[in-house]
Amino acid sequence: MPRLRQVARRDAGTLATKLYDLLFPGRDPVAEPGTSTGTPGNWWTVFALVPDCLQHAVDGFRFYRDPARKLDPALRELAQTRAGFARGSQFVFSQHCKACRSVGLAEDKIAALPNWQLSDAYSPLERAVLAYTDALVLEGGRVQDAVFEALQRSLSDEEILELTYITALYDMHAVMSRALRLEYDDIGERILEIPAPAGEGQDAMGVVDGAREQ
Repeated sequence: MPRLRQVARRDAGTLATKLYDLLFPGRDPVAEPGTSTGTPGNWWTVFALVPDCLQHAVDGFRFYRDPARKLDPALRELAQTRAGFARGSQFVFSQHCKACRSVGLAEDKIAALPNWQLSDAYSPLERAVLAYTDALVLEGGRVQDAVFEALQRSLSDEEILELTYITALYDMHAVMSRALRLEYDDIGERILEIPAPAGEGQDAMGVVDGAREQ
């Protein structure tokens, strides 16, 4: 379950109600969750808590999907999907694998995204986009000159700005999805202490001391 409460249909604002009608026709998404893509849909019901936050997020979606964008949608989706994987968001990665198909990306390119560095499936420009994505997400924007120059050989300044903005936007969405445990990111902490058998000692590496004394 999400860490924040969800907004039922009866309590939804104007925008949330319109979105509920599109995504959950004829039902309350809190009582009867589920979207056509298989997600629970609780990203929408949680963001509905703050109507202008929901509006801001939806405006961001409209921005990157606007036909006025100069950036090739296939390059955009490569970056968004890799950003989801690099940030560890199952939700962003899974949804944008589907979006990759919708813009015509081949299955071998989608399948290779987790280990793109070792794949021959990508063009030089696609590899530059993926390297740039990793620099944004994993290096916090520490982009090497060679990576940026590779982008500039094929993309305009406007396209690079759009790529940067949209990729950073989806890094944010991946972080928020994990923090709030939304959709497929409702995953508990996996790094935990595993209890030792009852009666065993507390010094897990004490055996090496005994080995040295022999």
